[in-house]
Amino acid sequence: MHIPPRVLTVAGSDSGGGAGIQADLKTMLALGTHGMSVLTAVTAQNSLGVQGAWELPAEAVRAQFRSVVDDIGVQAVKTGMLSSAVLVETVAELLADLRVPVVIDPVGVSKHGDALLAASALDAVRTKLLPTATVATPNLDEVAQLTGVRVEEEADMRRAAAAILDFGPRWALIKGGHLTAGHGDGEQAVDLLTDGTEEHWLRAPRHDNRHTHGTGCTLASAIAAQLAKGDTVPQAATAAKDYVTGAIAAGFRLGGGIGPVDHGWRLRGEH
Repeated sequence: MHIPPRVLTVAGSDSGGGAGIQADLKTMLALGTHGMSVLTAVTAQNSLGVQGAWELPAEAVRAQFRSVVDDIGVQAVKTGMLSSAVLVETVAELLADLRVPVVIDPVGVSKHGDALLAASALDAVRTKLLPTATVATPNLDEVAQLTGVRVEEEADMRRAAAAILDFGPRWALIKGGHLTAGHGDGEQAVDLLTDGTEEHWLRAPRHDNRHTHGTGCTLASAIAAQLAKGDTVPQAATAAKDYVTGAIAAGFRLGGGIGPVDHGWRLRGEH
């Protein structure tokens, strides 16, 4: 009997299905792993933005985590929206006891600009959560929020990575997708993966598609899935970049705003 690698996401729900827990589970399935979830918050969310968010109690998060880990077991964990200092500290404490790869996506704001992390939680992310990470995957806004480093061009990404690594993750993946033409290569989406010694520049074509809701969740989940399958961090990040690039290219319109990336693009044999 084939038992797929098990991956756990600890994140918020997106009722529109484009990001959060829903994107994580779709990604994990598409990449041949068994996805499981610990819900941290419920959002009322659609293509136009986040209309409301309700955080779960720390004991509910802790109980979900123990329920899954103690019985089923996990081979990698990914975190997303944690919203408050209490939840950040709770999850960091739970992760500290695990001996599996952990991908930390330090979610600060939604694709629509809605705040998903309280300012009071930033210090807990820096001092408690990031030290548990095998890989941290901040975008440029999250880098600025956490470190004060503002990335204007590719050369700044090294400084950003060093600032993130100072908080203790083994690897930092600085996502340069927000760099625009004139600030680096406008034709490519460029990410930097480094552990402070090795450097891997991950480049992919920049697709002219505004329907990119869920890219950050999808990339982090794809890395976790690949790590659960036994990839090294550079191998996992490279495979995840390829998967999310295809998902962005196939992103589709839903509702009146920004639609989601297409998590099932490979399942239909699209390229």
